[in-house]
Amino acid sequence: MTHVVIVGGGPGGYEAALVGAQLGGRVTLIDSEGIGGASVLTDCVPSKTLIATAEVMTEVKESGELGIRYGPDEVQVDLGAVNKRVLALASQQSTDIADRLRRDGVEIVVGSGRLDGPERVIAETVEGFRAFDADVVLIATGAHPRVLPDAVPDGDRILTWTQLYELPELPQKLIVVGSGVTGAEFASAYHALGAEVVLVSSRDRVLPGEDADAARVLEEVLTRRGMQVMPKSRAAAVTRDGDLVTVTLTDGRTVTGSHCLLAVGSIPNTEGLGLEKAGVQTDDRGFVVVDKVSRTTARGVYAAGDCTGVLMLASVAAMQGRIAMWHSLGDAVSPLDLATVSSNVFTAPEIATVGVSQQQVDSGDFTAVSVLLPLEGNARAKMQGLHDGFVKIFCLPMTGIIVGGVVVAPRASELIFPLTVAVAQRITVDQLAKDFTVYPSLSGSVSEAARRLHSHATMITTP
Repeated sequence: MTHVVIVGGGPGGYEAALVGAQLGGRVTLIDSEGIGGASVLTDCVPSKTLIATAEVMTEVKESGELGIRYGPDEVQVDLGAVNKRVLALASQQSTDIADRLRRDGVEIVVGSGRLDGPERVIAETVEGFRAFDADVVLIATGAHPRVLPDAVPDGDRILTWTQLYELPELPQKLIVVGSGVTGAEFASAYHALGAEVVLVSSRDRVLPGEDADAARVLEEVLTRRGMQVMPKSRAAAVTRDGDLVTVTLTDGRTVTGSHCLLAVGSIPNTEGLGLEKAGVQTDDRGFVVVDKVSRTTARGVYAAGDCTGVLMLASVAAMQGRIAMWHSLGDAVSPLDLATVSSNVFTAPEIATVGVSQQQVDSGDFTAVSVLLPLEGNARAKMQGLHDGFVKIFCLPMTGIIVGGVVVAPRASELIFPLTVAVAQRITVDQLAKDFTVYPSLSGSVSEAARRLHSHATMITTP
């Protein structure tokens, strides 16, 4: 029986463990942080649970044109109760995953693991050290929040995103440093919950890595709702004086608030793992180098998830872990194809993307034609009082094969799915346009955008 030893219990690790057990391997999973990893305990599950409450607040606050009336003090958020629910759900999800692993025969070892060569793993547990000889090793140790040298989190007023869920009350004024996905999501959520929010962005716009049209809509919405967005503002230091925090920018300006959230990227958890001794190569940032079937540079050693730096999403981590097991245990496997990965920014409105991006088209790296259809003309959007957002589809000239898409809307994470299927299965705009959608529905705009891409001969190729 092939012995698979997995270091790290996040999505990359536990999904690999389930597949390894399914394929008849003897699987040992070593984890010190809690099954589910950061994704379940401090990142995706808790943050999206918090955002679920924020979504309700957004809907209530913007329901005036629907005829709903409420007083200024009648709808409030009890952040202590929200965070209690957040942590309870995260804990329960972790327990459910651990129970599933044990039912499937996976041995769970609570402790920190490191490689002792490519075929041996050492686990440090409360009972002492345990050694495991392995036929296959998977590294899935994740990453942790990056902090600034002069902005040290104290867990009380200066925080990383893993520390937010201990707050007993809503921050009076939250300064969010970093306007990437994490920063934008928390800024949007806490503003919806009722906090004053200042979003400090080192770039010229929020979400610099996302579709520019989508980011523009989001920034306009956030500004209209009263959030202060500070573009081209790089933080140099964060200090605390009693109940006040001060963010000092590189140009000398300062911003003062009650709390500061640092959302300035992630650092891989790869130190102290014995990677060099095992022959596992890392890049200049410390991420494990892997190929498209999750192999590292050491024979029999694979890696998955955020520690690889490959599109740091829970869904990608899970797929990398599954691919590693399929490949190592001799099952049918296809290499990881990032062109078919859909992702979502859980702001209000949400931004979902898949496949080819506008940036790739504009730079000339990819030739495609596109259409952008605003949601404001959609009947269901009018009924719900939605004025912001759009559907954008990219397709190949002449053939009309769909190669990418962007959706900006409430629940865009759900609306992107038909475009994800279209990209993965190489469906054409004509095929998508001829499928039925419910009327009225927001998904009708996906079909309508496809119909507008029908006459390829009259379309203008996006420069």
